[in-house]
Amino acid sequence: MKTSLPQFAPRIALLGAALLITGWGHAQNIAPPVATPAPGQVLVTGTVPDEASKSAALARLREIYGAERVVDQIAIGQVVLPANWNTHVQRLISFNLTSVSRGQLKIDGTTVSISGEVANEAQRQNIASAMTTSLNSTYTINNALRVPVSEQGVLDTSLGNRVVSFESGQAALTPEGKRILDEIAATLLTLKGRRVEIVGNTDNEGLRASNISLSMARAETVRSYLNGKGVDERLLSTSGQGPDRPVASNLTAEGRARNRRIEFRIAK
Repeated sequence: MKTSLPQFAPRIALLGAALLITGWGHAQNIAPPVATPAPGQVLVTGTVPDEASKSAALARLREIYGAERVVDQIAIGQVVLPANWNTHVQRLISFNLTSVSRGQLKIDGTTVSISGEVANEAQRQNIASAMTTSLNSTYTINNALRVPVSEQGVLDTSLGNRVVSFESGQAALTPEGKRILDEIAATLLTLKGRRVEIVGNTDNEGLRASNISLSMARAETVRSYLNGKGVDERLLSTSGQGPDRPVASNLTAEGRARNRRIEFRIAK
């Protein structure tokens, strides 16, 4: 399991019979403990029956996140914990949590709920599975982790497996190419303010220099067309790769057709 620090601060919550830990993920500069956690802090609140339960939870969190990131707001009070609850909390506060961003983990007696964002479906299932296997049958796991759809994924889905087509050997769009770009334009308008690179590609027939020139001209045509559909041209950059980045074999007509394509990339 990858345990590198997440890019975004996760909000992690653990609730025991009365132990609530709501946290934020990792940051380079941590502010002093405050009532509302700053990005990078792990806020621990709630009530436990004794100092030993409190110390155990805090020690485990500090081991996972670092002592300087854990903000203690746990109270001691008259609450009753399920059997072996402290042991189960130790198992649930694991390094797996560092893979969750914008999340929350809640342990309420024998009910465990986890939400937030993870990188992929396998990670989503693995985290919940690890929790289930670490607990006994009296515990219930509610897995609300999700895999966010990236902006690049939105663009890729909009284009699908289609190829923006041009007139043979020209930079003029075909009617079908325009229909596809109409959909791409609508998608780009939902990605407000994001910069996108339009990349032209060709097959390897003809001179390389000519193909690079044609691929750049086609990328510029796409840029102009999208601008005409309301996409701010200042957010659109272009490049022409010619035949240098094939996605299929140029030995077949089908492969060459796939290589004559326009790509859309979210600029970093």
